[in-house]
Amino acid sequence: MKALIYHGPGRRTWGDVPDPVVRDPEDAVVRVDAVTICGTDLHILKGDVPEVAAGRVLGHEAVGTVTDTGPGVRAVAAGDRVLVSCISACGRCAYCRAASYGQCTGGGGWILGHLVDGCQAEYVRTPFADTSLHQLPDAVRDEDALLFADILPTAFEVGVRNGRVGPGDTVAIVGAGPIGLAAILTARLFSPSRVIVIDLARSRLDAAARLGADTTLTVADATPEAVRALSRDGLGVDVAIEAVGVPESFELCTRLVRPGGRVANVGVHGRPAVLHLEDLWIRDVTVTTGLVDTDSTPLLLDLLAVGRLDVGGLVTHRFGLSEMQDAYAVFADAAGVGALKVALFRT
Repeated sequence: MKALIYHGPGRRTWGDVPDPVVRDPEDAVVRVDAVTICGTDLHILKGDVPEVAAGRVLGHEAVGTVTDTGPGVRAVAAGDRVLVSCISACGRCAYCRAASYGQCTGGGGWILGHLVDGCQAEYVRTPFADTSLHQLPDAVRDEDALLFADILPTAFEVGVRNGRVGPGDTVAIVGAGPIGLAAILTARLFSPSRVIVIDLARSRLDAAARLGADTTLTVADATPEAVRALSRDGLGVDVAIEAVGVPESFELCTRLVRPGGRVANVGVHGRPAVLHLEDLWIRDVTVTTGLVDTDSTPLLLDLLAVGRLDVGGLVTHRFGLSEMQDAYAVFADAAGVGALKVALFRT
């Protein structure tokens, strides 16, 4: 089969690899019908995730059809249409029993496209199929479901939920890429009084406004004084969500938040960021980090199915699966070409 293969920092090919097969009793093999590219894949190609070995098939977000299962699989069967979650869960370890699937110590966690071959391919082997695949209703389109493999639960759990967004809060989201835009959608579920979105690219700020941001600011305009003036009492935002993964965006979040506020870091950082404890300690600021657990995925899929989450407009560029290299080129130049999320489909 064909797949996107990582050959070390800056090097990737679309080439032939062996077809995946069931190796363990709890495996399923899934035919990939739709797949996407994540900002984390770009971090891998930059060398920011050294655990990824050369020869690895990348990708951790897909929708597909089950073609084979191991004898231990009970929840899905050949022919089922499923969402392939970015997180695999053994379901038995202490972390999984606490629904912290991202920290699974039984062989799961973020493994697809990281520690085992991923789903930017024609087929993918999915470990722990019963607890790592989600059956999809016929009414949910592949393109929409694809966004729930990673970016919607990540934005919700690591950004909105860790940041404890609540009614009446002022929320700043730094970064209007796919994660930041998903954070707007899921923050809106909790009725904040104002959502402020900050980014370098005007095209992404325009997308943020379409998806429900109350105020959009360029980085140059997002001074602490300007953002504080937008808060309810001039003291700063209740929650600042970092959705980029560079030191400058994290440090900006710590300057925007009010005393007693929360900074929820979502971005994948490849370089050290300074934590200014000399300023933060006296202000009772909470800083959270996290890898998504995807425990919220069933809830979010239900909200999608009943029309409470409208993800239309997040996918801006579409390709055939064999056009993977072109899709990577577009996504890597997202600001230049106005791309948000790309989707690739079996043709």
